Amino acid sequence: MTPAMAPKLQITRSGEVEHWTLHDPATRNALTEELVGALQLACERVSADAALRFVVLQGSDGAFCAGGSLGGFAASIGQALPAGQTDPLIAMNAGFGSLLNSLSALPQILLVAVDGPAMGGGLGLVCCGDFVLASPAAVFATPEVTLGVVPAQIAPFVHRRLGDRHARQLLLSGQKLSAEQALGLGLVDEVAADLQAAVAQRIQLLRRAAPGAVAHTKALFCMLNQAAAQDIQAQAALKFVANLRSPEAAEGLAAFAQKRKPGWAA
Repeated sequence: MTPAMAPKLQITRSGEVEHWTLHDPATRNALTEELVGALQLACERVSADAALRFVVLQGSDGAFCAGGSLGGFAASIGQALPAGQTDPLIAMNAGFGSLLNSLSALPQILLVAVDGPAMGGGLGLVCCGDFVLASPAAVFATPEVTLGVVPAQIAPFVHRRLGDRHARQLLLSGQKLSAEQALGLGLVDEVAADLQAAVAQRIQLLRRAAPGAVAHTKALFCMLNQAAAQDIQAQAALKFVANLRSPEAAEGLAAFAQKRKPGWAA
């Protein structure tokens, strides 16, 4: 018999705390449709769970999240859509934007614990956290533009977390940040050698906050932020798909696979 595959989102609960662990070691926990769907279902499940106070989002096997999986897009890269057809990739990309909104809107305190790479869409997940803790091995980047791809759905969340200046510098350069550099920008709130101990300590400190007050306070933040993010979500999906189907994305991703510079950087 073939053993059952482990779920790509592993959920464990201890009292008022749930740990959501991205678990797809072969892809460094890339955001497949399956994983995005599992995270969305988890958000929906806990949205009315008054007994749950904290959610910890983390990765497994020395990686947080390598970003969006292009597996579902592979055949479409650089390929124009026939005239008159509705592009199925638009809804797929917008679905990730919906997940980012759901994570940001959780009534529980969301702590994101980053060990290893948090790239592209993975950095988008990071920016949904109320508190972000990182190990010294954490690395952050949004390399999309260097591949000829638009960081579409994550852009409003990176902008919200970092402000206009730093968001532009990160999203338009593809620069990699160390844990300490991310701390200096405000992307990370704490760097700790023992990440799990730091998370536990932070939760202990946050127990001073009344859960009902936390939920209502987060709802107010959501009112400030969500309308704009939802308005952008549809336009972001259109821009992502238009670029993905362009020759620019085909060249950028081919250059990455072949370990060479793309034409525009040569």
